[in-house]
Amino acid sequence: MQPSSTSPLATLNGVARLDHLGVIQIEGEDAAKFIHGQLTHDFALLDLGSARLAAFCSAKGRMQASFIGFKRPAGDILLVCSRDLLAPTLKRLSMFVMRAKAKLSDASERFSIYGLLGNATKNVAANAGVAWAKADFDAESVVQLYPADGTPRQLWVAPVGTAVPQGEALALETWLWSEVRSGVATLSQPVFEAFVPQMLNYESVGGVSFKKGCYPGQEVVARSQFRGTLKRRAFVVHSAGELQVGQEIFTPADTSQPVGTVVQAARAPGGGMDAIVSLQLAALETGPLLAADSELQLLPLPYLLLEDI
Repeated sequence: MQPSSTSPLATLNGVARLDHLGVIQIEGEDAAKFIHGQLTHDFALLDLGSARLAAFCSAKGRMQASFIGFKRPAGDILLVCSRDLLAPTLKRLSMFVMRAKAKLSDASERFSIYGLLGNATKNVAANAGVAWAKADFDAESVVQLYPADGTPRQLWVAPVGTAVPQGEALALETWLWSEVRSGVATLSQPVFEAFVPQMLNYESVGGVSFKKGCYPGQEVVARSQFRGTLKRRAFVVHSAGELQVGQEIFTPADTSQPVGTVVQAARAPGGGMDAIVSLQLAALETGPLLAADSELQLLPLPYLLLEDI
């Protein structure tokens, strides 16, 4: 999806402080090996030039958290996630450490997190448009994210006290809207354990590896992919009315049985709200989609769904 003359993102440039995100730090010689066995993506082969989108799942394959994870030059691994899920996720991950030489901690107060948009982004790779490319600039780590309406976006993480990235200050609300427009959802507490990763298109945006070894919920995630049992997908929608994360979506044909859930929502600059929603595929063929009293307008998905693994 390319920015149009009517898209506010086409002219948005700047830097937003992301205090709604937190950081789990994993230190020790087994850091990569340990977390590799817990998440949906491959961390054993993680290098300094790449980051990972990944989910932490229950034994039933339901997402309990989502992360952007990467390795720092010192060898420790940082996992950036929604702050409201950090404490219970850290507690559960720590239960699996066992004899691994890995130490996990809440490092949210030790690191600053910013979002970079438009001309405030940095050149992180020869092919700067590749999502999940990552580069280190002294103490700063910068991860290339999926664009929003063609506008480049990056995640900036550095120890507290590092000079903040240069650029015009953006409101958090603006950044959250760019997140929605990217189509890549970040899990938060209201939708804890509501989805398997494919219900949020994670296999299509680099969030699942089907070639790695076991992790909690791996059998369910693989079965959903290869047995054709997946009946829900993530989509981007617009609503004239208010939307909240966790809100149920219905069709006029049956207002008692929800056909979808709001995963992430943000106020749109032109009015109303945009959201990432997870919908039953069958509901797309049955007529309008309703959230409370508002009809949802389906917007183009900003990436292709992966059909062949």
